[in-house]
Amino acid sequence: MLIGLVLLGGLYVFWGGLRAEPRRVAAFAGALAVIFFALNGPLHNLSDEYLFSAHMAQHLLLTLLFPPLLLYGTPAHVARKVLAPRWVLRLARVVTRPVMAAALFTAPIVLWHVPVLYETALRDHGVHVVQHLVFLSTAVIMWWPVLSPVPEVPRLPYPGQMLYLFLLGIPMSMTGALITLSDRVLYPFYAEAPRVWGLPALADQQVGGLLMWVPGGLILWMAMTVVWFRWARWEARGHDDKAVPLEAYSPSSVSPSG
Repeated sequence: MLIGLVLLGGLYVFWGGLRAEPRRVAAFAGALAVIFFALNGPLHNLSDEYLFSAHMAQHLLLTLLFPPLLLYGTPAHVARKVLAPRWVLRLARVVTRPVMAAALFTAPIVLWHVPVLYETALRDHGVHVVQHLVFLSTAVIMWWPVLSPVPEVPRLPYPGQMLYLFLLGIPMSMTGALITLSDRVLYPFYAEAPRVWGLPALADQQVGGLLMWVPGGLILWMAMTVVWFRWARWEARGHDDKAVPLEAYSPSSVSPSG
């Protein structure tokens, strides 16, 4: 994981990411900090050994905080380096279509919380790594229609972004509600784990479900609020509501499609 973070940060610097606006560089650094914090230290230890609620908090960081910071912090000229191979660009244009992106994100979130699959990931480190990689990759795809840095793989218009984010919250909230309202412990791994802070396994599960249900939904509502204000600002200025950051249209930026 540390090697991956060093490589990601190194590519960002090598491809000129530090030439971006300071707030974008700060967002990218924040993305690296989030993933480091989520997968190391106390939160990682609690989630892997003791608390379902800590594991849920970890997953929310990986899917709802890391990806938007990563995309916001990636300037157009760096994104175009990633999209430079034609097959990558063609694939990106398919998987970031709103319905496809939403399905690619929602299906793993729901399926991985099926008890037998979740339990397998907890007891097999290799499967657990795959689970996290799936969450990270599909979450970046999910956020792309809202935060794309390049017009070649465009964002949705602002009204579409708001509807998209609203609909995305429904399956996540339903999954969180089902976990919260269950009258039995769904994941034996945590029933067998040593108790922390005197928190019973069922109460821990309810806290974890509530984290997905309420804060997870609130993050998407906060994103909708930001989109609404951006829409109002761009309407007032008479800009196209599909606009990505203005530097993406710079004459010095070369599209990967030529």
